[in-house]
Amino acid sequence: MKILIVDDDSLVCQSLQILLSREEDMEAVGIANNGEEAIEFCKNNLPDIILMDIQMPIMDGIQATRLIKKEWSQVRIMMLTTFQDEKNIRLAILAGAEGYLIKSTEASNMAQQLRTIFSGTTVLDTNVLKKLTQPEKDELHQLTPREKEVTELVAQGLSNREIADQLFIAEGTVRNTLSIILDKLEMRDRTQLAIYYWRNS
Repeated sequence: MKILIVDDDSLVCQSLQILLSREEDMEAVGIANNGEEAIEFCKNNLPDIILMDIQMPIMDGIQATRLIKKEWSQVRIMMLTTFQDEKNIRLAILAGAEGYLIKSTEASNMAQQLRTIFSGTTVLDTNVLKKLTQPEKDELHQLTPREKEVTELVAQGLSNREIADQLFIAEGTVRNTLSIILDKLEMRDRTQLAIYYWRNS
């Protein structure tokens, strides 16, 4: 099977090349340092599998996966990344990736996973699978003590002005803090935040 390695870290690329060279049925046919280069490579030499990093300059792996799968649906894409957060996992799968492995995966296991994805079976790292099937129940631990205070007061139904008065801070600070909280927890508004707080506190 022909494999394209896409990663902006030269050491990672070299390590993967060494790994693939040990397998009789695998060949590293090329290296790309970002998603844009990966697409250009596919135009001239279509691989069977792409080992795709997520965070890269110019074009990230998720966007590249989406574009490659749209043009060449037969190419199997295995995300190989350090990211284990649920957001990136879901985005990668929605983009069309058939596999998601973490870079700490043992070399012998990675080779077998590549054969599995080549056969048409979806491959997910064990920790990745847990993220999808058993998402973190309490994400409030991400918040700073001040952010937790604001969250609790929002859940109690206090307005920004009332929260500011109670915590002896400016109303603008409350608005900024609330914005940071919603961004961290990936929520739309204070109502959703309040509901989440009471379900998980």
